[in-house]
Amino acid sequence: MSDTYLKLTAFFGERQRDGSRFLAESMLDLYAQREVADSVMLRGIASFGPRHVIRSDESLTLSEDPPVAIAAVDTAETIGGLINDVVTMTPRGLITLERARLYTGELPEGDNGVKLTIYVGRRHRINGAAAFYAVCDLLHRHHFAGATVYLGVDGTANGRRRRARFFSGNTDVPITIIAVGSAAQARNALPELEALMDQPLVTLERVQVCKRDGELLARPPALPAVDAHGRDLRQKLTIHTDAATHHDGVPIHRALVRRLWESKTVGGATVLRGIWGFHGDHKPHGDKLIQYGRQVPVTTIVVDTPEVIAQCFDLIDGVTGRHGLVTSEMVPALLLLDGDVRQGATDLADYRY
Repeated sequence: MSDTYLKLTAFFGERQRDGSRFLAESMLDLYAQREVADSVMLRGIASFGPRHVIRSDESLTLSEDPPVAIAAVDTAETIGGLINDVVTMTPRGLITLERARLYTGELPEGDNGVKLTIYVGRRHRINGAAAFYAVCDLLHRHHFAGATVYLGVDGTANGRRRRARFFSGNTDVPITIIAVGSAAQARNALPELEALMDQPLVTLERVQVCKRDGELLARPPALPAVDAHGRDLRQKLTIHTDAATHHDGVPIHRALVRRLWESKTVGGATVLRGIWGFHGDHKPHGDKLIQYGRQVPVTTIVVDTPEVIAQCFDLIDGVTGRHGLVTSEMVPALLLLDGDVRQGATDLADYRY
């Protein structure tokens, strides 16, 4: 495996503009011009940020300015050459940089937690069905803690722009599958995945599973505020739940966002909806043509300082007391933009834990 890949993720409102154009359009044009290996734009369903404006999938403001997340992955050289342009064009938003290892056939060592990100197009079929069904079945069979399939609305694949349109087959619009398991489970599953998909683009990142099916396994690692060179460390909590699973009468993700917003401990949160997946021992499930309630997976993402993450974890633990998969990751660089205000930096911190 190579340590030369980086993942650049930008979180912002879909109505954000870069001059006369929408920011998302400008950003994805940039990725296409630089032939970024893979990028995907996902629409969120709830969020709040430093201005403390909350948006929810039960409010009309969502249709006016839903949150979006655009993730791009490529070599450190390619992503490094994009960062300044992305920062310059973003008037308001959150930008993170994370290290990712490209899977090239070499299997992960040890038994730490591993996050796999698998990039496929909508037209990729296995046994006549969309590839993500077979991939989730494989990961579930190998007892991964969870996997979620996200349907992109725009992005790049193999350096070429792919976007969803009303009057097209949308065959190559990117799909991202994010799976969490142990290194041992990854060692068993990756050769099968490679045989199943024929040279898939897969990246690996270190992750710690904090909760599974509501059971507390470990608290997030206690990270320092800065590395040995004084560069800021950030930490990310990802909470995987189902849209149909409730806490105090409302979907868990709504309860999480509302309580985090009311607590005023974290700077923001973003919720993404998947189309298929599983967590814990539940079988893979998701959208169907006829059903009484949405059974899709939902992901709530919180990124902040290690101190703030430690403070808000008890709140998250309480809301996910019976359901949910919660993971923790180190984020080596974060930049918050709001007009002339900038917090953080894009210099990558280096800390081994």
